[in-house]
This record gives sequence, C-alpha cells and structure tokens, in this order.
Amino acid sequence: MRKELIALREKMKAYGFDAYMIPTSDFHQSEYVHDHFKCREFVSGFTGSAGTLVVTIDEACLWTDGRYFLQAAAQLEGSGIRLMKMGVEGVPTIVEYLEDVLDDDSILAFDGRVCTPKDIPEDKFNMVTECDLVGEIWSDRPVIEPSKIYSLPVSVTGESHDSKLARLREALANHNADYCILSSLDEIAWLYNLRGDDVKHTPVFFAYALISAEDDRLYVMDRSLELSGTNKVATLESVSLLPYETFLDDIMVLPPGKLLIDKDNTSYAILDSLPEDMKTISCESLVAAMKTIKNETEIASTKNAHLKDGAAMVEFLCWLKENTDMQITELDAAAKLEECRRKQDGFRDLSFETISAYGSNGAIVHYSATEGTNKVLEPEGFYLVDSGGQYEDGTTDITRTVALGPLTDEMKLHYTTVLKSHIALCTAEFEPGTTGTELDELTRGPLRKIGLDYNHGTGHGVGHLLGCHEGPQSISPRDKTHAILPGMINSDEPGVYIEGEYGIRLENEILCIEKEGLYGFEPLTFCPFDKDAILPERLTDAELEWLNDYHRQVYEKISPLVDEETKQWLKEASRTL
Repeated sequence: MRKELIALREKMKAYGFDAYMIPTSDFHQSEYVHDHFKCREFVSGFTGSAGTLVVTIDEACLWTDGRYFLQAAAQLEGSGIRLMKMGVEGVPTIVEYLEDVLDDDSILAFDGRVCTPKDIPEDKFNMVTECDLVGEIWSDRPVIEPSKIYSLPVSVTGESHDSKLARLREALANHNADYCILSSLDEIAWLYNLRGDDVKHTPVFFAYALISAEDDRLYVMDRSLELSGTNKVATLESVSLLPYETFLDDIMVLPPGKLLIDKDNTSYAILDSLPEDMKTISCESLVAAMKTIKNETEIASTKNAHLKDGAAMVEFLCWLKENTDMQITELDAAAKLEECRRKQDGFRDLSFETISAYGSNGAIVHYSATEGTNKVLEPEGFYLVDSGGQYEDGTTDITRTVALGPLTDEMKLHYTTVLKSHIALCTAEFEPGTTGTELDELTRGPLRKIGLDYNHGTGHGVGHLLGCHEGPQSISPRDKTHAILPGMINSDEPGVYIEGEYGIRLENEILCIEKEGLYGFEPLTFCPFDKDAILPERLTDAELEWLNDYHRQVYEKISPLVDEETKQWLKEASRTL
C-alpha cells in the first residue's frame, strides 16, 4: 500500500471524515494541470490525465476512462487502490458508490476549489468543501511560478478583445443577466487574446474574469503582469487588471443581480462565495460556444501551422523509415520528432507530451514512455506516434502508425480498416444539426463490420494556439447535444488496440465546412499514411480515390518545405495506389 494513501487516511481520521475525493483538476477545471495540482497522482501513483480517486477508511477506488484502463491497472498494482473502469457494465459511478458506502451521518470531504457540482451534486451528501488534505501531507509540493503573459496580434486571432467582449455582452443581455464569471483558462486566454505558460504544453495563464455591462475585470497572478497602475498590455486599455488572489473576496461583495455561470464547470469555492441575494442563471459557457467557431483568420493561420507541422512529421518519418536497423528507443524517437518541430518557424512548444509507443505499448491508448518502459524499435511491427505542436499561428495534433518492417495479414487488415473508418468521417456529408454522436457511429462502422471497436471518442475539438482538446463539442458516444458546425476544428482518430500486441490510430485534424446545403469536412493535417500497411484491395473505389487525392495534396503542399532527400522519400510515400 502506498505510504501517501496511509498518510491521507490518518488525516481523514483526525478530521472525522468518512470519505475523501480527489479529482484530476485545478482551480479552473483544466484537463491538463500544473504539477502543483497533481494531488490524485501524488496519492495514487496513477499518471494519466483523467481520473478521480475516492478514499474511505476501508478502501480506495480510482475511476478512469477507457483510454487508461491498461495504464491504470499497471500503475495501481500493489497500491491498495481498486481500479473502477468507467462506462463498463456493472461498474458503479462515483455517486452510486458513495451512496452505497456512506450512511446519513457520514462526511464526504474534498477541496472545493478543484471540485464542481458535476463531480458531486450539491446537497447530495454531508459535505465539507474547504479541506485540502493532500496539501497537508505533500511536504515538497511544487510551487506555482507564474509565467509572463503575452498578447497575440489580430493578424493571428482575427478579432480584437473589444469585439469579442461586445459579442459576449450582447449575449449576456439576451439572457437578461448582469454579470458573467469566467474561470476556464482557455476561455479567458481566448477572450483577451493573451497567452502564457503556466500549464505545460498549453499556452494559458492562471486567471479569473468578471464581466458586466460596465466592468471588465481580469484577475491575474501578481508576477504575470505589472499591476503598478500602468497597463503594460496595450490591447487591454479598457480592462481592470487585479490580483488573482482577490477574486473570491471581490465576488462576495457584488451588488444584487443576475449572474450567468456555467455551474457544472465552476468550482464549489466560487459558488460558495457568491452573495446570498445573487440570482444565478446556469448555462453552458457563452465563450466556449464563441471560440469553438474559428474565424477566417484563425482558419488561415491554423492551416499555415499545419503545413509546418506536416514538414516536421515528414522529416521525422523519413528518418525513422530509413533507420529501422538502428537501436532507436521510444524516447529517442520522441526527442527526434521534437527536434524536427523545433526547426520550424514560429514553433513555441509541444501541444502535449508525445505518445511514442512501439509494439504492445501502442495498445495503451495514452501511453507515456518512461525509462522503465522504454522499448527499442525493432525492424518489424507497428510504431504509434501521437503528437502535436504549438506554433505562433496555431495548434496541431496528429497520429500516425508506422510499419517498421514485416506485418502479419491481420495487422494490415486492421490498419486498412482503421483507415477506412478515418476516411468515413473525413468524407461524411451531413445535415445541419447532426451531432457528434451520430458522426461517431458512422466512423465506427467499418471496424464494427469486422468485430472491432475502440474505447475512446472519435474526435475532439482543437483550440487556436490553446489546448489540443477543446469543447464543448466532441465526436463521441457521449455528445448527443452539440451539433457539428462550420468553422469547428475537430480531430478524426479511430483506432484498434490489441492488448499485449500493438495499437493502431490514424489522426488528422479536420475543418467543418459547408457543402451545397450540407456540411462536411476538409483535412487540415497533411502527412502520408503508411502504404506498407495498406491493403488496397480492401478499399472501395471511392476510398482509394480519396486516399490518392489526399496523398497528392500532401506531396504538393509539403514537398516544397523539406530538403531534397526527404522530398524523394515523400514522393514514394505518397505515390498513387
């Protein structure tokens, strides 16, 4: 049993708590968090980006989704923590579990700064929401060192802060609301056309925003901007810049009115700080809906970023394919790909930690190579690489699965079928109002015909020089409410995962566009699929036509951006099948 778990239970007993919950989150409900907020990882040892740990006096359970079943099972072994596979028949939800193990007098505690009503419904249990037990046992907890905030030009964003604010205020008026609170970091960064480096690989900064018809308040950490009375960000002359730590105190004394808030994604700490006479209107974030529809400038900017990223990927794949006899490890390959990206103009950072997985490690959907798991890439089988970059003009996310040598017929069949599923989504034409769930079903069709499926969503939204995962829409079984609309950028990433053997995932970013009264997609990512793994006879004429046309575009767009040796490799890699 982990010593951190034992220490946590001792604290629980001292305070008289019967259960303690630790989500994967920060004060802003971010998906990827600063090391300071990795409390669940500290106690459990599980390093995935999604999961919730619930500890009682008698047992501990960790809930996570299908992307992490294999990883969590390995990392929790011997920890004293039971894996709860979310979405699997017979596995209770967190609320169902707590209803079963707690009685009417039991106390459930958590840090209300990182938990929301979506995690645990209000008034469901006897709750103590102001208790950071992990902070009391984590002696060397990482400290937040705020980054310097920088502004983006309108040539990249396509819209000024004043214009975005006017649209937001109009929406507030339409909801008959007086105030709006923003706590999501990517929404704040987008609204103010600012970026930072407070979260690894995601260019955001810790902040809150409070907006009304009269005020536009941005609360930031002291060292992020100079709060000396002189605004150092010329694009924000009308914004009141205030210290981050004063936000909760300020909302406690707001005059009576109506507050528009995304309650499910707002912390208990904020909700509990609101004045009693403040009326709340709960609805999905207005800013999230605004920023997911990219404007013409954002689209053009993103397309440029993808050309550079495509050049980096092609250089990497050429190097990889021509050096299969070398002792290259998963970590070596990830480092080489990052090197290729860093050569590109305007490269700022990776958009997430590269998933570099050979053989059986590829079956772990969100695998992260370590010195202990780092495999050598052998001249046979599959290597899966899921990666992306943050450029000064956009965010990229791409997955390719590469044949490093001989493949079995079954491996080729699986690869080809994943490609068929990928093409099914990319070529889909659909009526306005079509949801992500409907498109997800369409994409899985070819794989289900041969008895296969994958335990993750088909696609996620992608931010503009922001997070590589963006909502509110997704192409997945769970999103039955959000229509896929023109201007949205999503990923297209079906896969196959054969435990203990290999994984296959093929991912492009795709842009939703209008097509003669219908909607459809165009690819933003340009990088060849591996023809050594494709069975052309398994593709329909239409699929083969799409693939050959796509590869023609890859060569036309990327070949001018690479050296002569890489260009010759690309010519062969993108030849007509």
